[in-house]
Amino acid sequence: MKALLHRHRELCERAVDPLEIAAGLEAHGVTDRTAARFRHRDVFSLAEELYARVPRTGEPVPEAEPLPLPVPRVRAVWILLTLLPGALGAATVAGLRLTQAHPRLLTAVLGIIAVALATRAALRHGPLAGTPRTRAWRTANGTRAWTLWLLGYALLGDGLLRAVVTGGPDALPTGAPDGPWPTALAPTLALTLACAPAAWCAHLLSAGARRRLAGSRGLEDFTAAAKPLLFGAFTLFLGALTALLLTCGAVLHEPVAYPQTLALGALLLLARLLTVHGHRHAPAVALGAAAATEALALALPSAGRLPGCAVLTAPVRALLDTWGEAAVPVLACGTAALALLFHASRTLTRASAHAPTGAPD
Repeated sequence: MKALLHRHRELCERAVDPLEIAAGLEAHGVTDRTAARFRHRDVFSLAEELYARVPRTGEPVPEAEPLPLPVPRVRAVWILLTLLPGALGAATVAGLRLTQAHPRLLTAVLGIIAVALATRAALRHGPLAGTPRTRAWRTANGTRAWTLWLLGYALLGDGLLRAVVTGGPDALPTGAPDGPWPTALAPTLALTLACAPAAWCAHLLSAGARRRLAGSRGLEDFTAAAKPLLFGAFTLFLGALTALLLTCGAVLHEPVAYPQTLALGALLLLARLLTVHGHRHAPAVALGAAAATEALALALPSAGRLPGCAVLTAPVRALLDTWGEAAVPVLACGTAALALLFHASRTLTRASAHAPTGAPD
């Protein structure tokens, strides 16, 4: 016990209650099994003893910094930034509908750049940027590339896959509704507009978790209260994205690909929530696996055109004949999203994922 106290002395001296010590121990890998070796029933019981053993009178200890507000604050800056990608996306779609030929191409390029920069700004401020302990980390280039691929496939992938399987593509996409390479503008616009609901859902999850953290008396108590928060925020986002898809489809008079867009939206939200709270490896693997699956679906029919390689096209053709082009992104993104949801239910419901370590967002 003395060795454990010495190893975590700074944490124990700066803590304002045993739960803060328990969250810190949990973050350092101390489990209930570890606590049992010290003759305690769980980590919280162990944290209570460490809290009681630390001298708080009679000898000087480093003055603890003020505990940050338990609930992140809503700021006008991040609200406006999360609305910006959707506004620029809507302006880009309107420009594509009003232009032709080269001006249409220029509008598309400028619009994509503007939306990308606005999204980057939204991910650096507010709930989607995380706490100070994770804000210093920048998304790896590979993760950025996989995310861009998934968004690009949502825009062009179904049309490209259909063209590849039928022997094309014979022309580049024009952005016109009746073009030779159809583009899915409604789902893509809905995803850019969904940046604002994603930020609010992340805020609600963080604020609710901080309140539960302040009022919990044990780690199991907090986990039981945090799981409904996580699943509630996730469901709320899917509901908001569904409403946006319905609205965009009605305004643009386009068919809306609900299953694949909802699967992609769920995957991107969960990946961001995990990254915000310091879990970076699982989102990178899930995004990479989904992108690789979509790329493989495009590569196999192309490789099947080589002499003696026609068998490579058979799996993709069978999938398309049975379920259509939507089956590829639904399987790729849906499977990855389910894996991340399971991972998030085990990690984002732990006290260490929400322990306040700095100023609120």
